[in-house]
Amino acid sequence: MSQKPTTEQALELRRRLKSKKPKFRRQESWRYKRVSEVWRRPDGTDSKMRRKVRGWPKSAEIGYRGPRKARSLHPSGYQEILVRNVDDLAKVDPKTQAIRIAHTVGMKKRADIFLRAGERHIYVLNPLPEEKPVEEGEEVAAEEAAKEEGEEIEETAEAKAEEKVEKETEEKRTREEEKG
Repeated sequence: MSQKPTTEQALELRRRLKSKKPKFRRQESWRYKRVSEVWRRPDGTDSKMRRKVRGWPKSAEIGYRGPRKARSLHPSGYQEILVRNVDDLAKVDPKTQAIRIAHTVGMKKRADIFLRAGERHIYVLNPLPEEKPVEEGEEVAAEEAAKEEGEEIEETAEAKAEEKVEKETEEKRTREEEKG
């Protein structure tokens, strides 16, 4: 009698099997641009792929399926649960399940979900993006650059205002000369 594999063993077996599994491509997708590579079962009467002729790509079959214990599991070993709000966290078991925050959730609610998940020790598969730490030299240089840009903008605004005033005074002079 063989022992049933543990979850970790099943995940490892799935990883090894996946490395040997061929990439299933739709028939003739390599030949025509209009035919995408997304798998569709070949069903033509004379189809070489359907008849499994040697030299043609492999078709997806049940024999390529992974171990039952590893199905529907994330590579981390947790079962994925999609979360859209804070209330959904109440249904999650932190020992066996991990959450994925839905892509439609905004940053404010995402941060709230992330904090509550941390309190309950729930693993988050797509956490908040971390900000890059800014070193002191870079921070000072960035502030100086912003100041310089601001000064340049102010200078150009002042210069434009002066030019406008000069144009108006010249126009007034020309009008007075024409009258007088």
